[in-house]
Amino acid sequence: MKPLTRVLVMVNLIILLVYTTYYVQNKETILSDGALLLFELAPVDPRSLIQGDFMVLDYAVSRGFNQDSLPKKGYFVVTKDAQGVAQKERVQVSTTPLNPGEFLVNYTKPDWQINIGAESYFFEEGTASIYEAAKYGGIKIDNAGNSLLIGLYDEDRKLLGGENERITEGEN
Repeated sequence: MKPLTRVLVMVNLIILLVYTTYYVQNKETILSDGALLLFELAPVDPRSLIQGDFMVLDYAVSRGFNQDSLPKKGYFVVTKDAQGVAQKERVQVSTTPLNPGEFLVNYTKPDWQINIGAESYFFEEGTASIYEAAKYGGIKIDNAGNSLLIGLYDEDRKLLGGENERITEGEN
């Protein structure tokens, strides 16, 4: 291999490593510091022969908008009710204005579906019955509107398939 080729390969590997580290660190920051909100959902249960069992998630916060007039990218502004459930307030293109108690949720609309970054939930084969009771998607959100799905919750706001965590009033 020529010296220039080696240098280019090494530079590309370093860039890839830096990007991967940044991405993982960003998700870890959301996981540790993000505000947890429960988003009401309407699940659909498909099964993929290659991917296994999973649930497609459709959030109530993304319903009720005229799809044609909604910008391709923007933010849902939501508040959290006493049970920790996200309540839709408005849609805006930028991060401001934002009132106290409001949270940003970054969305994209590539085609006909609105995505907030957590549209599917994969689970172990044979455990679908556990997740049939899913009423909420537990999503951690950072100050920039980035989201991370951490689990599915039932109507009593208990984490399904987990340590039976429950979202109660006053929690982050």
